[in-house]
Formats: sequence, structure tokens, C-alpha cells
Amino acid sequence: MLEQVHLGKTDVFVPPLGIGTWAWGDRLVWNYGSGYGEKDIREAFDVSLNAGIDFFDTAEIYGNGQSERFLGTFIRASGKPVTLATKFMPYPWRLSRKELIHSLHNSLERVGVDRVDLYQIHMPMPPVPIETWMDVLADAVEQGLARAVGVSNYNAVQVRRAYEALAKRNIPLATNQIEYSLLHRQPERNGVLATCREYDVSVIAYSPIAKGLLTGKYTPDHRPRGLRGWRMGGINLARIQPLVQRMREIGAESGGKTPSQVALNWLICKNTIPIPGAKNARQAEEDVGGLVVLPHPSTGSGSAQDKGTGNSGPALGRSPEQSAGPAKVWSPSTAGGSSRPPAQIKDSWRLTPAQVAELDMLSEQVTMKL
Repeated sequence: MLEQVHLGKTDVFVPPLGIGTWAWGDRLVWNYGSGYGEKDIREAFDVSLNAGIDFFDTAEIYGNGQSERFLGTFIRASGKPVTLATKFMPYPWRLSRKELIHSLHNSLERVGVDRVDLYQIHMPMPPVPIETWMDVLADAVEQGLARAVGVSNYNAVQVRRAYEALAKRNIPLATNQIEYSLLHRQPERNGVLATCREYDVSVIAYSPIAKGLLTGKYTPDHRPRGLRGWRMGGINLARIQPLVQRMREIGAESGGKTPSQVALNWLICKNTIPIPGAKNARQAEEDVGGLVVLPHPSTGSGSAQDKGTGNSGPALGRSPEQSAGPAKVWSPSTAGGSSRPPAQIKDSWRLTPAQVAELDMLSEQVTMKL
């Protein structure tokens, strides 16, 4: 079993990394059905779960509910427990308290469960006050429909208001899900991270690899397609290259990790829970590598670089005996007959404090120019 971290002051524990499922069934933004489909995301689910990553984040609006349906189907087929988070979108026309409970029941029905582990307000949106929605979230916990509750995209003041409103019902605010990455460090400057830490609210980081810009595959001459490429432009892509190059070097120093995996591990070292997306098994394996050391696929044992790195060791929160426990192994039978190679867990890994500090400095230099 992988190391676990708690969500806020609740009894809900998750791995230090989860999987975001916005792309699972979403045709409008992610063009589901063109280039990837149900088989691909099923394999992504299986790769993640068999590696010990059993925390999945979805929302009622992802694919108009299709993401939740897929998760329900995959969970039932796996026969394994997962930690599930979903969200309520407080559209301006949703004025009644009953809207939230009704939407939660719909989400539970789509997934096929009686209770969700984490239920979140997707974003702050008028006219209904934050305090009203928090009071209904408390109702959801007391009615046994949610184990824990959180928010998403809340600023420092809004986090405080949400925390205080829930505290009146003796229910902790578990999480705040925000955009946070090496290319988006505003939460460090605008008080959001500090406020979350003050109230022991766990931070879930979405867009952890900056919509693909931290993968290392984009340059001024090879831009992302569509809106991402237009927004970044050749000049900004040129400015991030020194950071990406150093991430590539640090990855090599850390056992052959990729820039994406370094970006994810940086967030874990910041005591946040990144939730990268995964549309197929390859992307899921990339995500998993942001937390764990996987064996070389051709040998079933760690690569020479893996064996030489000093950054892995007993997982945080686990005894050496637990860290040395049985590894979870990829099984074709649980992957819908996939013939992809094994992905046996070896151990967790972390960037060194010096590497984190260096990335902090380079990232600051880059983001100030963007």
C-alpha cells in the first residue's frame, strides 16, 4: 500500500497524488471520442489503481455526468475500493438549498454508490452566499451522503468564510482545489496557501503540469494546438525552456524521471495533492511515476538509475516494514485484457530539498516574465 495523507482534519485518507477525470467523456473541451475512448480511459483507471493511486476526482459537469458514469462502471468492474471526489456547480439559477442535495443524489446514482468520500463546491458563484452552501454541505455529511466536504477555486477570504460556516456545525473544511504548478504560483502570493495551512485545509492542485507546458515536449517551434498555443505564444514558450531543461536534468538525477514527473513531485513536496489527468495507460503511467519508482518494463526490476538514486526510501507515514510490504502488480485480467507490461511498485520518491529550492528560484524567474 502506498503512503497516505489525510484530507484536512477528516478521517479520509488518500495517496499524495490522485487522478483528475475531466477528460473522461468530455467532448466539448477534450474532444472525447477523437483519439481516445472508453477503452483508453479504462486502461488509465486500471494502471492508476493497480499502482496504488486510488483517489479519483470528478464533477457533475465533466462530460455532462459521463465522467461519473465511467468511474462507476470501472469501480464496479475492478472490485476494489477507491476514494471518490466529485463536485456541485453552483450555477446562478440554482437558488434553492435543495439543489445541492438533489445534485448530490444524481451524482451518487451515476456512480452507483450510497456515499461520496469528498463533495466539493466547484467554484464560488453568486448570488447564493458561501455560508448557505456550507450549511447544505454540512447537511450532506450529517445525512451520510458525504464523508467530507471541500471547495474549489476559493480565494483566501472565501476559504475563511467557508471554514467558519462549517465550524458552526462542527464539520471541518477538508480541501480547497486550486490551480497550482511551477508555472502558476499565485496561490503562494495571494494568501490562499497560507490560509489553507492556517486552518489545516488540504490543497488539491489541478493543472499540475500547466496544461502540458511542463511536459518538455513544447518549444517555440513546436507549440500546443489550439487555445494553449495561442495563449503561450513563441516568446513565452522560449522563456520557460530554462526551467524545463533543468527539470529534465533533475529528472535524470532522480532515477530517470521526466519533466512532468518532476513537476508533480515538486507539488507533493509542497504538501499538496496534485491530480493530473490521464486519457490512456501511457499518461497514467507517467502520472504514477510522479510519486513512485517503477521497475524497468523489460526486466521487472528497477533501472540502473532507479537503483542509484538516493531520493527514494521508506514512504512518508509508513514504517520500514510497511514500505517493504507486498507490491501491487499490474494484472491483465483487471485491465480488460490489456497486454501492457507490468508496473510493480518499488517505492515512493522525493526531490531533495536542494532540488525543490532550485526549482522554486527558476520558476520565480520564469513566471515573473510571463
